[in-house]
Amino acid sequence: MTCRFGRLWFILSFLVALVLPSFAANPDSDREVEDHLIVEALKPSPLEVNLRRLTDEVGGRVPGTPAFQRAVDWGVAAFKEAGAESVHTEEFTIEHSWAEGATEMTASLYGGAAFSVRAVSIAWAPALPAAKHVPIVDVGQGTEAEFAKAVDVSGKIVLVHTRVLASWADLFWEYEQAPAVIGLAMKGKAKAIAFLATREHDILYRHTNAVAGEIDQLPMVIVAREDGERIARLLASGNPVWADLSIPNKIGGAIKTWNVVAEIRGSEKPDEYVVLGAHLDSWELGTGALDNGCNAALVIDALRAIKASGLKRSRSMKFILFSGEEEGLMGSRAYVVQHRGELDNIAGVVIFDSGTGKTTGFSVGGRKDIIPAAQPLVAPLAQFGADKLLSNAESGTDHFDFMLEGVPTFVAEQAEANYMENYHATSDTYDKVDFPQLKKHVAEAAELSFALANAPDHVGPRLNRAQIEQTLHETHLDQEMKDMGMWDDWANRKRGRKE
Repeated sequence: MTCRFGRLWFILSFLVALVLPSFAANPDSDREVEDHLIVEALKPSPLEVNLRRLTDEVGGRVPGTPAFQRAVDWGVAAFKEAGAESVHTEEFTIEHSWAEGATEMTASLYGGAAFSVRAVSIAWAPALPAAKHVPIVDVGQGTEAEFAKAVDVSGKIVLVHTRVLASWADLFWEYEQAPAVIGLAMKGKAKAIAFLATREHDILYRHTNAVAGEIDQLPMVIVAREDGERIARLLASGNPVWADLSIPNKIGGAIKTWNVVAEIRGSEKPDEYVVLGAHLDSWELGTGALDNGCNAALVIDALRAIKASGLKRSRSMKFILFSGEEEGLMGSRAYVVQHRGELDNIAGVVIFDSGTGKTTGFSVGGRKDIIPAAQPLVAPLAQFGADKLLSNAESGTDHFDFMLEGVPTFVAEQAEANYMENYHATSDTYDKVDFPQLKKHVAEAAELSFALANAPDHVGPRLNRAQIEQTLHETHLDQEMKDMGMWDDWANRKRGRKE
């Protein structure tokens, strides 16, 4: 009896040992697939090492610079190491190269003190040869009424007040404020614009107002908030203030840059695919860790997790590191134009671009129609509190041109965490990254993109132009596009779906 039982136990143990690995690698139910992939994504990986290499060794990554070329090489190598079945780069052109010279600003009072003003040029703004003793005039937040109150800004530096950046709404307001201010400054023939920094503690950062890599209309600087407020107090107390200002920016001709594209093929519908993306470029004052190095590393790690899981996909998956996002979403726009003939085959686009604050859900670009089909796909993310689908629409990252072509998009909605103070700033460095949270984001990205690739049907059709425009109106994104100078390209059919 004992001997027979022992032999039977040995046989059963042997069979279990054979069956369990196969079951783990090829789970049958959707829930088993989801759990298996999430577990794989949360395992230790080269994520931290990859990001350290990108931020500490490559650093800030402006297209057209040697640093960005090194970032492309980093992306290609990391994708291959992660198990991509193919990796290639796709070239496109940005109209101008741009680099800041040694911007210098000194403020002085009539017969009084002179003091240095910490300032950096707005990106893709023109140069200003050294200008001496230029009057500064305070125009508040730069409304039409405040410009009128200032009376005469001709030949002067206009000082523009801003809000301290604390929320996503503040950030969008900052971008929406600038075009109207620039228009009024141009109309008044101002010499230059000085925006108060939206960060405290002397933190400086880089922005651009370009929407397609074009050089802006006026020389512009961001001045340290504390210095700008000192100037404002002096002016308010009746003390005229002048500035010596030099902005020796270096502007050149068209530059070539590249998106990095990795792929794993689908088994049943290989010509259809899902995109998981983030932008690789960054501004150069810091090392681009939160914006957007952490999410470039996430995209690579999500590919690693999907490949390591052994799970088969129905559709193909493309993992894209976009270039030129900071100059006006240039890389994703170029990808859409270059691949317009296959946009009907894209089952969904997933984008991460907001640092490492906790993911709370995904914005679907106003597509209420896709929520019922997409809700089961994000349901496994309830364990992270990331299963909400929001019907709002936004313009600020690489989903935008896919959305304007009617493709279903999913943008990670995230808590602000430490993103705002460090956004585009000298302080955006590796040490700011919350790696435990970032690993959860890897799991979220891998699960949602894989679920889109494996769903029986697309979560929704590709919209036609009339449907897209209706969505823009319903979400009020049309007004945001007008405020930020992007509406004309849509209205003139230079951007977005043409029919």
